[in-house]
Amino acid sequence: MKKIKNFYKIFFLLFLVIACEEDLRDTSFTDAITAPKNVSAIFNITQDNTGSVTITPSAEGAAGFKVIFGDDSDSVTLLPGENANKIYEEGSYNVTIVASNLKGDETEITQPLVVSFKAPENVVVTLENDAAITKQVNITATADFATMYEFYSGETGVNQPAATANIGETIKYQYQTPGIYSTRVIVKGGAIATTEYTEEFEVTEILAPLSAAPTPRNRVETDVVSIFSDKYTNVTLNELPTDWSATNFEATTIDDNNVWKLTNLDFLGMVTNYDTGIDISGMEMMHIDYWVPEGITNGLSVKLVNTTEDPKQEAEVSLGTTIGGSWQSIEINMSDFDAGNLSNKEKITQILIDSDGVAGVVYIDNFYFYKAPAAAPFDGGLLTNGDFENGSDSWLIGVDDSSSAPVVTDGGNTYYSVNVTNANPNEPYLVNVSQKLNIVQGNTYVLTFDAWSDVNRSIIGGIGLSGGDFSNDSKPVNITTTRSQYELILSSESFGAADARVLFDLNGENGLVNIDDVSLKLQVNNLLSNGDFENGSDSWIVGVDDTSSAPVVTDGGNTYYSVNVTNANPNEPYLVNVSQKLEIVQGNTYTLTFDAWSDVERAIIGGIGLSGGDFSNDSKPVDITTTKTNYTLTLSSENFGATDARVLFDLNGENGLVNIDNVVLTIN
Repeated sequence: MKKIKNFYKIFFLLFLVIACEEDLRDTSFTDAITAPKNVSAIFNITQDNTGSVTITPSAEGAAGFKVIFGDDSDSVTLLPGENANKIYEEGSYNVTIVASNLKGDETEITQPLVVSFKAPENVVVTLENDAAITKQVNITATADFATMYEFYSGETGVNQPAATANIGETIKYQYQTPGIYSTRVIVKGGAIATTEYTEEFEVTEILAPLSAAPTPRNRVETDVVSIFSDKYTNVTLNELPTDWSATNFEATTIDDNNVWKLTNLDFLGMVTNYDTGIDISGMEMMHIDYWVPEGITNGLSVKLVNTTEDPKQEAEVSLGTTIGGSWQSIEINMSDFDAGNLSNKEKITQILIDSDGVAGVVYIDNFYFYKAPAAAPFDGGLLTNGDFENGSDSWLIGVDDSSSAPVVTDGGNTYYSVNVTNANPNEPYLVNVSQKLNIVQGNTYVLTFDAWSDVNRSIIGGIGLSGGDFSNDSKPVNITTTRSQYELILSSESFGAADARVLFDLNGENGLVNIDDVSLKLQVNNLLSNGDFENGSDSWIVGVDDTSSAPVVTDGGNTYYSVNVTNANPNEPYLVNVSQKLEIVQGNTYTLTFDAWSDVERAIIGGIGLSGGDFSNDSKPVDITTTKTNYTLTLSSENFGATDARVLFDLNGENGLVNIDNVVLTIN
């Protein structure tokens, strides 16, 4: 190994000599180099009773190898692609391979080696079609007195043996064409004599998907027009297939999910109705899932036709390069159909699924049109027009009911805006915006708002009376040039009135003040601990494992739960979960509120339930977006209860980031 490490040093010296001066200062490129993985070795033994074994190591990310022969002889060092030859006595050995990368990180494995001058005995060979990969055969051979085996695939035009492996290891070999092949396996040890196994084996092709297509996300009915999907309510098709279709059509199921099976597909036609058709003019996207066997390259397309116009209007869009062997989820922007002469999408009477040549088999699922969900309405809590989208409505200057607060509209968004030019820190109330409302004495309130400026400056926000001694609870807030959300916890312990107010006093410093999305809510008794995650993972766990800690991140001083789902399974959404255990009393109604957002539009599940047994729960799907939004669920514990029940979020139903914050559970 010393020679290899010296080679590394020479390599780096050469690199440094030819690198530019600026690059010399940066060796961070080595940080990305990981230790070698998938280390293995192939043993090839000669069948001449000499015990001559050729050892060929391999690994991902290796710059060199050390081979320890396992017989007390000196080890050897090799570069990738080289091999070592060793003469062994009869016996069993443990051969060690040490793989190293450019940094000197090492990964070590040990493989058994049997050297025998007897012909292999007790040979057992297994050939199986792979359950998931079409036309792949998995071959395994075991035997006594054997070192390796060769696999002869029986194909013409292929160099034989097609593959070799150490005894006991599995060869994964993919045929080009299904059919029956005369296969051979020759098992070898150190003896001149070998043992041969033959089998007529049928290689099969996977011609149907093994699992259902991905489950579509939850959508409100007005946001989707579904042609065919178990997820949504489908439109009525008067003809499916039409008598002029050129395909065999079968309605069947895959993994308990309804699908269309199209064989010998030239084109499939369907008719909605010839009188009024269906209206997809308000939809933004078309979605369709298809599955074809591996090797199928026929181009697929969808054609939309409006026969109510004279002449008829139609447009066709390709589904892109055909990919076989797995479900493909295709998203088409509806504007792509504008390339045809389909100007009227309000009366689509015919829909066709077309192939550019006869395709052997095509499965179709989740064929629908949709539009993005409308943004969740802003929740101002106890306030009216907290987002200023109705202009100055309900917002005053000071306590003058006849005044209107100044607002501006920019990019479709309306907000309060004032520029302070004659500041007086002793009279901050001289520039003010307020909204009158009932403040009940003895309560705690939460005031949240967005604010930003053209400078870094402070403002005052709070609640208080509109007259008399103007009692209030108000606090300074430092705002910046970046729009940010702020939260104040305020008390009405010493005051209250039907015409009290939310107030912002702004005259303490010069500079622009913009305010938007103002919300005032009564603070409730949260049954949860650390619902805002400001104590990190405290009280939050993964699933029901008390020893696990939920992943959290801190961004801009705010800590929240965050996980990125990359291997979603809609049938097992609970595999990615965050929970907090607490007592849930049977027979009650609870309110769960939380903030959530993602990097995509996706669904999650939130609820309450048991932490064991039958895991009874009341949980509901929630569609989240890329905008941080507050959600509310009303949940019932009518059928369950326990001292170690939990609040739960199941997140594995769809891929995408999930961020959760400010979780509150209250009993109604």
